Amino acid sequence: MTIRFNDDQKALKSAAAKLCEKFGDDYWLARDNDGEWPNEFVSKIAESGWLGICMPESVGGSGLGVTEAAILMQTIAESGGGFSAASSIHINLFGPQPIVQYGTIEQRERMLPGLIQGSERMCFGVTEPNAGLDTGAIETRAERDGNHYIIFGQKIWTSTAREADKILLLVRTTPRDKVKKSTDGLSLFYTSMDSKNIDVQEIPKMGRKAIDSNSVFIDGLRVSKNDRIGEEGSGFKYLLHGLNPERILIGAEAVGIGFAALKKAVDYARDRHVFGRPIGKNQGIQHPLAEVWMKLEAANLMVFEAARLFDNGNQCGAESNAAKYLGAEASHEACERAVLTHGGMGYAKEYHVERYLRESYIARIAPVSSEMILNYISERVLNLPRSY
Repeated sequence: MTIRFNDDQKALKSAAAKLCEKFGDDYWLARDNDGEWPNEFVSKIAESGWLGICMPESVGGSGLGVTEAAILMQTIAESGGGFSAASSIHINLFGPQPIVQYGTIEQRERMLPGLIQGSERMCFGVTEPNAGLDTGAIETRAERDGNHYIIFGQKIWTSTAREADKILLLVRTTPRDKVKKSTDGLSLFYTSMDSKNIDVQEIPKMGRKAIDSNSVFIDGLRVSKNDRIGEEGSGFKYLLHGLNPERILIGAEAVGIGFAALKKAVDYARDRHVFGRPIGKNQGIQHPLAEVWMKLEAANLMVFEAARLFDNGNQCGAESNAAKYLGAEASHEACERAVLTHGGMGYAKEYHVERYLRESYIARIAPVSSEMILNYISERVLNLPRSY
């Protein structure tokens, strides 16, 4: 199986790489140190029209597929920006998909152009302190008040909430004890981040400092029913539509940062001389790097196979989950090997690989754990009994 890009896809990759040259390792190291939002980078991406790469042409998007989005995001991550760069625009590529698929014409025309143009930013409010992967356990609730809903609750690990104008919010509109399935009775809203009723508190973390992750406290947020996506109580179903593309993109980004780390390691192995010879002449250095290359290439094949299936309207749950899992594991191994290849200097920020390693953990943890992916493959592909 070979990844074959057409001429337009090759041109996209080349243009993205050229743009990213202006934002190299030193730019992202500075953002890692100062924690400032990468406004210049995001603005350039918006100017290029890539924020709407998966959005319909009818609202100003490019109308392209997940394959093109994966090419874009992998190129960005591989440029040295890693997950800091990718996460600054990641939500725009998959987050609005429930609006695209299930929103009314009026909602699409009202909600999507600002995201495509970069004049608005969104965040994704799903995860809660007591409901991580168990989405049916969420406690944030919406109480109906005529043509409005009043929302109370808390979300956690809401990336970019400090920068966002809008939030795609999953809440419970029917009490859990009144529905057959725990994921019934959940509704999806796309609404404004009203600071009078929403308090955002940033979570300090080990990497990706420029992209904020937050706890979001919602107290009496008033939302029009016109901001509800689809039918009341069907929000979880709508949310599922964006899960496979998200896993594909995470896998692509992970492979990208893995290749970036591998290049750093190979360059250092060629240039670093010890005992009168380059360390890259030693099989103890060569072989682990060769293994990393093979694992990254294998993961990359799965990423683009999953993207191909999705874009052609085929079932791709197993492939999308596998792409995320394999990409995350190969990326982490590549980043760790890059640090070890550099020896003591791998621990120094100026060589960048320690930053890559810290960010590589993201793909292993979010948006779904490796263990849950293994559960999915065990049950859905191997037809083994559910273990939890």
